Amino acid sequence: MKELMLGIIASMFFAVTFILNRSMELSGGSWLWSSSLRFLFMVPFLLVIILARKNMKQVLSEILKNPLPWIGWSFVGFVLFYAPITYAAAFGPGWLVAGTWQLTIVAGTLLGPLFIEKVQTSTGVVHIQQKIPLRSLIISVFILIGIVFIHIPNAQSLSMKTVVLGSLPVVIAAFAYPLGNRKMMEVCGGRVDTFQRVFGMTIVTIPFWLIIASAGYIHAGFPSAEQVLQSFIVAISSGVIATILFFLATDRVSNHQGKLASVEATQSTQVLFVMIGEIVLLSAPLPDWISLIGLGIIIIGMVLHSFNQSKMKETRNPSAVPLTNKHLNS
Repeated sequence: MKELMLGIIASMFFAVTFILNRSMELSGGSWLWSSSLRFLFMVPFLLVIILARKNMKQVLSEILKNPLPWIGWSFVGFVLFYAPITYAAAFGPGWLVAGTWQLTIVAGTLLGPLFIEKVQTSTGVVHIQQKIPLRSLIISVFILIGIVFIHIPNAQSLSMKTVVLGSLPVVIAAFAYPLGNRKMMEVCGGRVDTFQRVFGMTIVTIPFWLIIASAGYIHAGFPSAEQVLQSFIVAISSGVIATILFFLATDRVSNHQGKLASVEATQSTQVLFVMIGEIVLLSAPLPDWISLIGLGIIIIGMVLHSFNQSKMKETRNPSAVPLTNKHLNS
């Protein structure tokens, strides 16, 4: 339950991303600056946290031991996640981007078979092939139905180009974020904490963000003061607070695919926060009765996830299958 609450709180802060990204696009800001400024602004805040905790040496040591996995999976988890989201905001409203992003609650569940868990037994280390937690997947799909209900009234007013360009990049992001996050947990192996992992993933992707920022300058010149301020707010709210809270929640259940899927499903609540934010800040219309049905389905789905998580044991996924030498060598 604590992990689910952390996930929901993270979703609230992460919702700022969709609202302000859309606001920046409506005011003429380039998506290239919106994406790069967030991570560039994150660096000093994370640096202060790491220095205050006096564990800078450890995270740098871990990066130097495995530079390619750190760079590769951080690129997947951060760059392939956030750049497509800001690009999509240039074409579609915040609710479309946020709604499509909810595919991540199913994407995260489907990624289970890509991971192998090592379990220490009396006879040695046993390799466990993770499987898709079907109960969590069914509940996540149920939540996804609620999200579809929310978008039915609005989708009728959009052109096909808006729907494609406003959603297809987000589909890529929806798979990249949980994949990069889970793979980095695997690379770190519990040797660094959440703060160190977020800091490490941020600094190794800085070269990519500098390239994107350079493209932003070539394409649109320097960002406006308004875009810089809004990117700064996104960096603190979504980049630092939301990312750390969400990664902390996933770290706590990293060895249990079912619980991990439940925590990732908390991202569905972003739609609620984005709708409220757009109504208050961007004068979006109030939801109609179809959208309210969708909201109800999402809430019921999160309650089911909470109930499902409370039933799960702390041990490994019982449906996992030990791998033989044949499997490991194939």
